Parts: sequence; structure tokens; C-alpha cells
Amino acid sequence: MNRLRQADILSDGLIPGVLGGLVGGLVFGAATIELGGLESIASLVRLESSVAGFVVHMVVAAVVGSGLGLIVWHQRPGICDTLFWGIVYGTFWWFLGPLTLRPAILDYGLAWNPEAAQTAFPALIGHVLYGASAGATIVLVRLKDPRLRSALHVSPGTLLRGGIAGLLAVWIIGSVMAAQGQLPAFTGGGVGVDSRLSLWLVTLAIGLLAGAGFAIVYPDSRDGAGAAIVRGTVYGFLLWMAIPLTLLPVINGSGLPWALSAVREVFSGLPAYVLMGAALALFYHWLSASVRVLFSDLVMGGDQEGVGTQGIRAVTRGLLSGFIGGLIFTGVMTQLGAFSGVASLIGVSSPIAGFFVHMAIANIVGATYGLLFSRQSYDVGSALGWGASYGFIWWLIGTLTLSPILLGDTPQWSADFAAQGFPFLIGHLIYGSGLGITFHLLEARYKPWWVPRRQAEADLINRRREAVLTSAPALWTLVVVISLTLPVLLGSEGLTTDFPSSIY
Repeated sequence: MNRLRQADILSDGLIPGVLGGLVGGLVFGAATIELGGLESIASLVRLESSVAGFVVHMVVAAVVGSGLGLIVWHQRPGICDTLFWGIVYGTFWWFLGPLTLRPAILDYGLAWNPEAAQTAFPALIGHVLYGASAGATIVLVRLKDPRLRSALHVSPGTLLRGGIAGLLAVWIIGSVMAAQGQLPAFTGGGVGVDSRLSLWLVTLAIGLLAGAGFAIVYPDSRDGAGAAIVRGTVYGFLLWMAIPLTLLPVINGSGLPWALSAVREVFSGLPAYVLMGAALALFYHWLSASVRVLFSDLVMGGDQEGVGTQGIRAVTRGLLSGFIGGLIFTGVMTQLGAFSGVASLIGVSSPIAGFFVHMAIANIVGATYGLLFSRQSYDVGSALGWGASYGFIWWLIGTLTLSPILLGDTPQWSADFAAQGFPFLIGHLIYGSGLGITFHLLEARYKPWWVPRRQAEADLINRRREAVLTSAPALWTLVVVISLTLPVLLGSEGLTTDFPSSIY
């Protein structure tokens, strides 16, 4: 048995990981050549040759890739899960490599400060693309697994649903960007066209391809709308780095705009792609669910309540959870003196009125969480992950988008605005964490009398096992890393502490 397990680790983990690392290394290496960074890699072995730098780079890429292979070898062999684990793994190595090991090897000391992180920002994009490329390669190498071959089968109907979802999502997000006059940022300025019609055609084409791509990597959307939204958020983050920051500039021959100053200029593309990914995933989930309802013989189990009853319970728990999360968020709001600004949403300036508006919004967001994330958490850790991820999404929707609109302005998707709103991002993460944990505790307390205790425990264990086998932990990790890293790195230096009055 041990020999068989070792053989499985070697054939399904180590070897695919090494091959994935080599492919990812080629992708990252091509960008490094473009940016002229091979000599700095060669300095790790006290050489200055670019050839030596490339060799060192590929060796490191293969070794690092083997680690990814060992991490995902026992995971569910799907494209989506392996891809997202690769993205998280690449991001982790950005922290461990350029910011930790490399300066330590060169006797510079640890580069754990904002200035060093900003300098190393181009390497973050390279590491993310490295991880995504390595994850995709691991999937292809493991095609001998019959489960994976069946998962790779995508029907025309699935592609159609993905394309429709992508077009709907990109039309909404494109309209928001067009209202700001920032539609070119969606393509990173890398398509060489200036006319409005041409930009819209490129934007719609990106949405169509993004939707079809999501359907390919995640054809079976069955684990809940909330989980789909978080998955779409990470997918949108990957698309932002892959399309406007990499593919389109390369196609246009303008070079990789990975410098921090260049990325700041098109920062509005980040919330645009993230929200597009979230909307795309939600629309795709709804379309897939509609198809299953209309064309499948669904038989509800005897241990399940009706959809209406489940929905009422979910909304009720969500309202109470949102109230608790809102009270926790109140501490942050009080320290920031933001209640008068919140009150301006209804045309008054009283802090007391602002508190009640704040709590009303917290309850509404909590109710939506209940509908979207019902039965998604299996313990406090998973509840924390889903809740914090939802808090980040609502920071994008509320602070950067709806709040300016309600105050008569356009959405504020600039790097400076996002950096200035960072304290409220922390508040949203805290709110989401309290919301998710409270909802889980309320949901776990409910034990239908007609469901035997042993069956309920077995169902919980099965849900925990299924979640661990997916990329759910990777999704939570990456969303938190994105939210806590990018606004700080991409915000300009010397920002003032002044912030528009409303934070939702």
C-alpha cells in the first residue's frame, strides 16, 4: 500500500508539478527577458550572465513547481481547483521569493516594507501567471485520470451559457467604466484603438471569451451562488493580470506595462475585472441552475425542507448575522467618524441617523449573504473565509461604486481612491468575518427533528471533506491577500487622510 501511495505521489504529484513548473517558468521567463531581469537572477549564484540567469530561473521554477504538484495531487482533479491553487501558490512564492529569500541570499536583509514590495510588484504579476500556467499544465499532464477527462468534457450548451453570462457581465461593467470615461483601462490601453465603437467591440469580445473560459474551467456550478461569486472574483483577478496587463500589450507590441506607475494608470481595470468575474460567475450559476430545473427530473430528498422555507430561514439568519456584523463594524466607523457621511446617503448629516442607515445596510447585505451562502460553511474557519471574501466584494460594490453614485458622482475606481478607502476595507473584512461566523453558528444550531443525528453528522463530515478537496481554502486566502495588498501597493505615496463622506 505504501509503495502504491508513493507511486501515486510521484506520477500524479511530483512529475506533473515539475513539468508544470517548467512551463510556468517559460511563461515567467519570457516576461523576465522582456523586462530585463535575468542578470539579477544570475546574481543569486554570484554570476552576471543572462544565460546563467535563465538556467537558474528554470531550475528554481521546476523545484517550486514540484511543491505545487505535491499540494494538489490529492485534490479533486478539476481544472478550476488546480488553477486556483496554482494562483495562490504563485502569490505565496512572491512573498517568499523576492521579498524574503532573494534579499536574504544577497545579504540585503528582509524586504518586508512597502517600498520593497512596490519595487517587486512586476514580479507579483509574473508569479501569479507562473502559478496559473503551472496549474493548467498539471491538469493536462494528469489527463490519464478518467475523472479529469470527464470533467474536461464541455457541451455546447455549457459554452453558450458561459458566453451569455460573460456578455451580460461585461456589458454592465463596461457601462460603468464608460460613464467614468475609463473604458480604455479595461484593455489596459493595449489594443491600439481609440474609437468608442472599437473599444466596445474589444470589451464585448473579452467578456464573451471570459465567459466561455469560465465555463471550460468550471463547467459544473453546483456548490452555491456565494461560492461561485468568490470563485468568479479570483477568476477576474487572474483575467486582469493576463489580459490588459499581458496579452493585449504583447499583441499590440507595446511591451509589458508591469511597472507600478503604468499599472496605477489603469488601476480601474482591477475592480472592473474582479466585479465582472463575480457577476459572470453568478449569472453562469443562475443559468446552469435554471437549465437543471427546466430539463432535469429533480427529486427533493425527504430530509429537506421546501425551497421557500429554506429561503425564509436563510434570510432570517442573514438579517440577524448582518446586525451582529454591523455592530462590530460600528467600532471602526466610530473611530473614523464616518456616521455623518453615511447619513448623507439619505440627505441628512446626523451621526445618529448615520448609525441607523449603517445598520440597515448591514442587515440588507446580511440577508443577501444568507441567500447566497446557505449551507456553504462547515466550521468557523470556512465561515470566516466566505464572510471575509464577501466583505471584500461589498467594499468594491459599496465604497468604490454605489456610494459615489448615490452621492451624485461616478464610481471611483482609481488607485488613490482605493488606497484612501483602505481603513473601510478593513472594516468590511471585519464585518464580513462577523457576518459569516454568526451565520454559521445560527445555521449549525438548527437541527430538524426528522433528521437523525447520525445522518446530520455524516452530512457535515461529507461537506467538510468535499470543501477541503476543492480550491475553497485557496479562494479565501487569495481574496484576503488581494484585498490587503493591492490597494496599499498601488496607491500613490503621500496620500491624505481625507475621504469622501460616505463609505458604502
